[in-house]
Amino acid sequence: MSTSTNQAMAEQRRDVQRLEITAKFFRGLADPTRLRIVELLLDEGEQSVSNLVARLGQSQGRISSHLACLRWCGYVSSRREGKYVYYQVTDERIATTIEIARGIIIDHAEAILTCTRM
Repeated sequence: MSTSTNQAMAEQRRDVQRLEITAKFFRGLADPTRLRIVELLLDEGEQSVSNLVARLGQSQGRISSHLACLRWCGYVSSRREGKYVYYQVTDERIATTIEIARGIIIDHAEAILTCTRM
């Protein structure tokens, strides 16, 4: 294979990887519970797991599972204080991303709600 062919294939692989990572980024926020957790942390600041459980009305195991996903992907960070674990949003650009999405949703809510392809 020629050098230009190898370079083109390498660039195509990078493009595919970039698209996969971007899709995963949005899937991290696609779950309603995870999105609500992030919104609570953005609106009210650092929260303990027990407070999130009480606010969301879901089991501790379910909330912890969602928090583990959010932490793994870098959306939130945690700190331990005694027997309690507290979470906060790691990167304030998450707030900007959600605000941009809300603006788009306002303009296209009906189409998004009635979309049968997602």
